Parts: sequence; C-alpha cells; structure tokens
Amino acid sequence: MAHDLAATIERLSAQGIHSVLAQFTDLHGVPKGKLVPLALLAEWVHSGAGFAGPSIWGTGLPRHGARSEYFGRLAPESLRPLPFMPGVAHAVCDGFAGGVPLDTCPRQVLKRQLARAVQRGLTLWVGIEPEFFLLRRDSEGHWVAGDGEDRLAKPSYDLKAMHRQRDFLDDMRATLTALGFELQQMDHEDANGQYEINYKFDEALAAADRFQLFQLSAHAVAERHGFVYSGMPKPLAHAPGSGLHFHLSLTDAQGRAVFAHASGPMGLSAAGLGFAAGLLHHGDALAALCAPTVNSYKRLAASHSASGTTWAPVWKAVGDNNRTCLLRTVAGRLEWRLPDPSCNVYIAIAATLAAGLAGLDGELPPPEPCDEDLYERQACGLPMPPRLPRDLCAALDALEADTRLRADVGEAFCAQFLRLKRAEWDAWASAVTDWELSRYAG
Repeated sequence: MAHDLAATIERLSAQGIHSVLAQFTDLHGVPKGKLVPLALLAEWVHSGAGFAGPSIWGTGLPRHGARSEYFGRLAPESLRPLPFMPGVAHAVCDGFAGGVPLDTCPRQVLKRQLARAVQRGLTLWVGIEPEFFLLRRDSEGHWVAGDGEDRLAKPSYDLKAMHRQRDFLDDMRATLTALGFELQQMDHEDANGQYEINYKFDEALAAADRFQLFQLSAHAVAERHGFVYSGMPKPLAHAPGSGLHFHLSLTDAQGRAVFAHASGPMGLSAAGLGFAAGLLHHGDALAALCAPTVNSYKRLAASHSASGTTWAPVWKAVGDNNRTCLLRTVAGRLEWRLPDPSCNVYIAIAATLAAGLAGLDGELPPPEPCDEDLYERQACGLPMPPRLPRDLCAALDALEADTRLRADVGEAFCAQFLRLKRAEWDAWASAVTDWELSRYAG
C-alpha cells in the first residue's frame, strides 16, 4: 500500500498537484472538507484528516474527549485532479471517530447497507438523473431563473435557451469529461432556467460519490458564468420542480440482471416486483429521507403547472413507463421518482435499498400495474392510489413510526436526522412568510 501511495503522489505531483481536497458529506447532503498536502497522503488514507465533530451537522459527536474528533479517511481510488481548482485533487472520505467507522457518517451508512446486499449475493447499480436550476439575483436582489430571456410557457427542450447557455453547458461538458463522467445527454427541462445532465450509471457507492462530485463541479462552473447552481426542489411556484430520479437495478453474483423478466408483469421478475413492493410499502418513511426539506413537498404536490404538467410522483403506484406513478418500470429496471436534489444521496440510496431488500423477503403482495394517467384520473374525481405525505412533518412522523426501516438504515443516523429535521420543521412553522403578510396583514 505504501508503494502504491508513493506512486500516486509521484503521478499526481507530475501533473502539478500539490494539495488534496478531502471531502465528506454532512447529514444534510452538503459536501464539506478541507485542503491537505498531497505529500502526506499516507496519513490522510490511514489516519484521516481531522475535523471538529460537533461542527459537522448530524455527527452526534461530543464537544470533548476521544470521540469529539471526526476523521475523514481518504479513499485513494477516488483521487482525481479538479479542473476548476488548479493544483488540487479531489478525494472522498469515510467518517471515523475513536478509530472506528462512525455510524452517523452517511457514506458509512450506505456501505453498511450495500454489505447487506452483498451477503445476499447482490450488487446494486444506480443511474442518477440530476435536474437543477440556474438562478441569479436581479437588480432588486430577487431570485430569478435563467438569463431573463428564458420565458417560454412550455420550455422543455428549448434550443434557444441552450444556445444562450452554450458556454455554461460546454464548460460543464469539459469539466465532467475531465473528471471521468461518461456523459449521455444535456437538455433544457420543463421549467424556465431548469436543466438536466445525464451520465452513465454505476455501482451504488460510486454513483453516490459521483453525484457529490457533480454538485461540486456544477456549483463552480455555474458561478464562473454568473449563476447559482440550485438543487432546490421547487424554486418556482407555478412550474415543475427538480427531481433526482434513481434508475435501480440489481445483479446477482454471476452478473445477471435480477429485476428483469421479459414475460413478467411490467417486464419484472418476482424479485423486481418484491423490491417494488418494498419501496411502495415504506414510501411514506422514505419520503423523509429522499425528500427531506420543507420545499420538497411543494414539488410533491398534485398542482397545476404553467407548462402543463409537474411530473410530480405523488401517488404510491407503479406502472410500465408511467411517469405519473411514484415508481416507473422501464427496460427491466425501476425508476424511483421520489428523491429530489436536496436529499443526502448516500442516505437516499441506502434507505431505498433497505426498503427494497425488505420487499425481497416476500412478505408483501406484488403491486398491481397502473396503466392510467393518474393526473387525469384525479381530474375526473375517481378513487386514487394512496398518496405520499403532504409535508415534511408528516413524512418525519412516518419515518419515526417505521421501526423496520429505521433499524435497517441505522438508529443512530435516524435519531440525528429526526432531531435536526424536526427543528427545521419547527423553524418553518414559526416563520411568517410574504404570502401570509399579503393575505392577512391588512
């Protein structure tokens, strides 16, 4: 290992790298870290870069003692030069405290969940679809979407907007390609100022790491072009919000697809149906972890959109290529449409896998395929499938009540999550908004 690290230092030094951005992720899903010297790489790998534990959201670490220090142990295989920080390489860290893996570290939570899958001979693959807004402030300090010219009533695939943002998009292409992303497409999404960039799927841990690197890169590139990259789920009240859809598939020890069955319902095997049943059964609790902000539930609303549809996955149903359902089947895999970009991607994937594994245990009936447009069904006043929680408070209540999911994800993390998110809800509930003032003050 020492020889490998020495060779890594030599290789990166030859590329002009002098420092490493040691990055971890806090409970809220925000990348955090510090710069450390490349020459001391062995220390960062074996012992970790040190951080004050209580200064990081959700660690649960005390203010003194041996376990007050959070150590981020660097994963050397994740090292890669950052195009937007010359002389700096990026690396992902795992959280440790007192010399043992920290059970509230989101990356450690996901690794434990993946180990449960490996015990069953299964590997989880995830394709992540980031949607985001380019925001800026106008002369009066108000947030606006796009460049001011992005005003179409139905802006999906707007080529004029893409042409105006060609410098940003090409900068993203060059940056992500340099970081090893295999890009698949870029497009203008269904709201003004909203875009989506797709890249190749990966094994679940690598996919989560890659998304965090995507966010880090997008923030830097957007700022370079005068914008703020925003993963806020619903910044515009009368337009669709941003999702972070997960395309999920499992392979067995021989590399064979577990979910797919050509002649099965919706192209799914019994295992695929069982996994889907687990997601729907635990959907309310999963909402707290996959849609974890007050604003998330502005996206998860069956509301009118100026563009004609919100694509919001409100109802707990599964359908073959049916985007009005919470869960869409496509090409023998599952598209989980609940997560949004405000989630902690490690936790959202870990909880999704935990729910799916519970479904594989076969205790739940397979879900019935939905072959209707659920928005049209709602408009006709017909009975609807059960819907997701309407706000963060209800989702947190569901997570607290779901003892199976909490136990599988990890009680230590869930306790920290519930504590911080309850406080977030209380802060929102006590805030007085402009809407309230305009409606009630006079």
